[in-house]
Amino acid sequence: MSQSYNRGLVEDFGRWKEFSAGMWAWIFHKFTGWILIGYLFTHISVLSTSLGAAGNEAAIMSETDVYTTTLQGLESLFLIRLLEIGLLAVAVFHILNGLRLLMVDLGVGLEAQDKSFYASLILTGAITVASVPTFLTGVSI
Repeated sequence: MSQSYNRGLVEDFGRWKEFSAGMWAWIFHKFTGWILIGYLFTHISVLSTSLGAAGNEAAIMSETDVYTTTLQGLESLFLIRLLEIGLLAVAVFHILNGLRLLMVDLGVGLEAQDKSFYASLILTGAITVASVPTFLTGVSI
């Protein structure tokens, strides 16, 4: 009768240090996918609850309808703008890593998987940093 070896919690604790770039790419891709799904449901719920006065033309024209005031209230918050920057970073990484995975599945760049993962991280950071001024215009801290 064979017994399986129990590595225990102490051995498993530092195991993340041994992960390769491919494993980190997989973990980040799954994580960003779940973040995007969560955002989608949150976005739908916020928009659907703010459409209460969609048929009131006078309120829409004077920008006092529930939808417009909800969006204006959210857009004026600094925290929401920071979360939008984070959402951009998550979406850009998920797209770039998805394209990288598509190329790997097609057999292009198999030898340079780790370099392409790091390139997608750097490009995500560059796009996110370049877009920060756009997201933070018109917001008071």
